[in-house]
Amino acid sequence: MPFNLKFLLPVVLLFTIITTKANVILPSIFSDHMVLQQHTTVSIWGWAKTLEEVKITVSWNPGKVYSEVTDVTTYWSFDIETPVAGGPYQITIQGYNTIVINDVLIGEVWLGSGQSNMEWTPAMTIDHGEAEKAKANYPQLRFFTVLPWADSAPQKHLNGRWVVCTPESMYYFSALMYFFGREIHEKMNVPVGLICSAWGGSPAEVWIPQPVIEGDRLLKQSANTLTPVSWSPIEPARLYNTMIHPLIPFKIKGALWYQGESNAGNAAYYERTLSALIHSWRAAWGYNFSFYIAQIAPWSGYGKDNVSGAVVRDQQRKVVEAVANTGLVVVSDIGDLEDIHPRNKIDVGKRMAAWALHNDYGVNIPYSGPLYQKYEIKKDKLILHFKHSEGGLIAKDGELKEFEIYDGRQWLAASAKIKGTTVEVETKSVNTLKGIRFGYKNDSDPNFFNKAGLPASCFEVLIDQ
Repeated sequence: MPFNLKFLLPVVLLFTIITTKANVILPSIFSDHMVLQQHTTVSIWGWAKTLEEVKITVSWNPGKVYSEVTDVTTYWSFDIETPVAGGPYQITIQGYNTIVINDVLIGEVWLGSGQSNMEWTPAMTIDHGEAEKAKANYPQLRFFTVLPWADSAPQKHLNGRWVVCTPESMYYFSALMYFFGREIHEKMNVPVGLICSAWGGSPAEVWIPQPVIEGDRLLKQSANTLTPVSWSPIEPARLYNTMIHPLIPFKIKGALWYQGESNAGNAAYYERTLSALIHSWRAAWGYNFSFYIAQIAPWSGYGKDNVSGAVVRDQQRKVVEAVANTGLVVVSDIGDLEDIHPRNKIDVGKRMAAWALHNDYGVNIPYSGPLYQKYEIKKDKLILHFKHSEGGLIAKDGELKEFEIYDGRQWLAASAKIKGTTVEVETKSVNTLKGIRFGYKNDSDPNFFNKAGLPASCFEVLIDQ
């Protein structure tokens, strides 16, 4: 986690306080090199003096002048139509003073959030990091890193700035988001703006609005079980207030989420928690943007029970099953069982981009590994059906492994074979079948894929018979 950024916070806050003495004031998300979402209506907002007239002109529509007189709140906001991808453009905001925003691109804007695997930069060491840095000259890729800070109340301002993608700026930006954004940029030939708002070691509860936690007895109960740590706040809403709320309503195409490691201790509530987070963010923005989840990677250090990490992974699968316009990126084949921070960020970013390319941009490519769908009981066999199995299923390096059946008392290893687009599991070793699961260990190392080469998610299903 880049603690050095946190040490800069007092200086940045002082700068913010000083600039608030000016007339027209903009949030830092509106600055040189920014990207606005294409072909839609975007909001541009800020503050001024009471009863000050504020005017905006945009160079993609030079004949149009937006004008508003502030009231006692001093807040102003304009809804502005954006064209198709292009630029660079200029935005001019005029009140008693004038602000000009230069080098504005119109394209695709994505938000990334979570904990350390989201904020992990090439400088922290990733696979092929130096080689990737050397070729990271993409002037139409733009980065905005939200500087981390926490507060108990929702804030108006956040701290950060837009920068153009160069080898130097890429090296200190989220690796996952860079590889995601590069893929979108290259495949769609559009500018891409990437906003990273993440904090290493943070539990999901800190990214959820306080009223949402307070209004749900189980979420509140789960939040109360979190253990205080030195590296992250654990109180609900502390990071939502400072690192998400000030971004709203900046128009985004969608969100990327890589988090869950810090919720392994209260894993049973994670589906409810993450679902609440998604719904609350969408409600705050006012539309159901795409939300793609990187499943946490298997790791041996999640706890003595050897399943808490798998429970989080399965809860993430259930979120995608239940919440519309979401996707799950499984990384069980590219993790590191001895390191909670897998260094292969290239493939995680590309797999997240595959979801977006297919769902948001209509590109016909494989985008998901097998996801459990349903079961059938046939005598002493259990037939498992999967989504994303149309091209066929495969076991890499031998027979399928890590399938288990439950007899009501214990989980037992089970033989499983691929039959076309289904998996057939032997159940004759138990008198009464009570459950089936796959890949359900902290340090799981499964070999179950579809023919597109994408791994299957773990799952656990109890059977009532």
